[in-house]
Amino acid sequence: MKRTSKTLIATAAALTAGLAGAQTVLTASSWVPPSHSLSLAQKEWCELLEQNTAGKMKCNILPRAVSAPPGTYDAVKNGLADISFTVHGYTPGRFVLPQMAELPFLGDNAETMCVAFNKVAMKHPQFAQEHQGVKVLAYFTHGPGIVFNTKKPVAKVEDLGGLKFRVGGGMVNEISKTLGMNVTLKPATDSYELLSGGVMDGTLFPAESTESFKIDKLIKHATFFPGGLYNTSFVFMMNPARYDKLSAEEKKAVDAISGEVAARIYGRGWDKVDRRGIALMQANNVQMVKADAKFVADVKAKTSALEQKWVKDAEAKGLKDAAKVLAEYRAEIAKLQK
Repeated sequence: MKRTSKTLIATAAALTAGLAGAQTVLTASSWVPPSHSLSLAQKEWCELLEQNTAGKMKCNILPRAVSAPPGTYDAVKNGLADISFTVHGYTPGRFVLPQMAELPFLGDNAETMCVAFNKVAMKHPQFAQEHQGVKVLAYFTHGPGIVFNTKKPVAKVEDLGGLKFRVGGGMVNEISKTLGMNVTLKPATDSYELLSGGVMDGTLFPAESTESFKIDKLIKHATFFPGGLYNTSFVFMMNPARYDKLSAEEKKAVDAISGEVAARIYGRGWDKVDRRGIALMQANNVQMVKADAKFVADVKAKTSALEQKWVKDAEAKGLKDAAKVLAEYRAEIAKLQK
């Protein structure tokens, strides 16, 4: 009897070991803290994958990023991590088409912008062609971009002069320069150090970032624009060789929660923390200014050339009728915001 139970235990252990060995583990990397909305969204996606495959697939979320933010795209391309996300603008000049999602006054919440961006970008293969070496799981953005500073209220274009701002690159860099702002290209993760040390007077961020980068006590002024002054485009991606090694069933599981599902996860996460960020600003008595009609009109007048330039650059990259694609993106946001 004893021998039988021992045999059963041994058999069960062997089966369990076999099952454990059969589990597919994807390594996931994040360059922001584990509590940041981006890390939480990636974790939520990973949990959904595990849940949908009854534990046959899971992520190993690495304790440290495999690369500094600007190197993340190549780190995934080279297989240092199976999954991660990055800001297109962190590698200036590399991506043109995603800048469509970074133009001024696009939308009032992240979820609708993420879903619309992902839908339009996935529809046009030229976007994927710009992402050579990675498998795109989703395109997404953050919430509406706000002007933050430690010095004075910004209520007109002229107020932007004389202040030093940190920006993340991409279209926001061009918008800032067009508005006569003095900007320096630095990753979001450097913001606290730059502002607390007085190296920079301000930064361009969505509301969420005041909390996640711990600058809520440093910021004194915030200027909001209808639809945001700018946005930032991101890609959620996977190493293609790793994807190719998955079984047909595993690929199906990954595909099922990519695209719109993943874009919504990231967008919902941003909106939640944006709301919290605004509440935190109110609690810290940050002076909040809403850009008036004249300020908005002045910004539009100065930045309209950037839209024309994007259209030209996107068409040079092979995107046919880029103005129509941009109009399609705006229409999609408007439809979703209703």
